[in-house]
Amino acid sequence: MSAGSDVLHGEELEDGVGDWTVWNIVTTLVPLLAALSILQMISGTVLESFEEQLLENPALLVLVPVMIGTAGNLGSIMCARLSTQLHLGTLEFSPTNPNIRANVGAVMGLAATVFVLLGIASWAIGRLLGGTLGLGTLLLITIASGMLLAVWVVVVSTSSVYLSYRLGYDPDDTTIPVVTNVCDITGVLILFGVVSVVL
Repeated sequence: MSAGSDVLHGEELEDGVGDWTVWNIVTTLVPLLAALSILQMISGTVLESFEEQLLENPALLVLVPVMIGTAGNLGSIMCARLSTQLHLGTLEFSPTNPNIRANVGAVMGLAATVFVLLGIASWAIGRLLGGTLGLGTLLLITIASGMLLAVWVVVVSTSSVYLSYRLGYDPDDTTIPVVTNVCDITGVLILFGVVSVVL
């Protein structure tokens, strides 16, 4: 049975996903945001460990906030689309579902376009700041890390919507904070994992 059919006909969801009271939203989000704040502190610590590499390569310094911000934006787009389809009763969590495939294709297409432009922009700004990384090298780093991050965004977005639904929470409340925070720390790790291989 599809998730969508559960939303349309499931009486048990009236007190879960369909309950939009202020109390329900607050009791769901306060513990979640507290946990995600701790994750953000860990993300900052991880980023600080790459400080020397960032100072040596200004283009990477420019790249980090935009990279993780773009990943969060892509995740937010996918979560919003999946959540809307879930509430409309048209979403089925299956890789053969054309809606899922269309969303994945849209996110990957956006990522491919945005990360190419991001590589060129960060190279240009890096050169102005005295950086020495070549355009080809920076494009390789940006595209490889960006596409890996986009795949991770798809996995995290789909999983967070599915788990929110199964646990009785409204995905509109929970998924975007989860995806953006998780992508912050994993985006840094993926970026510098690729950097360590390329450089």
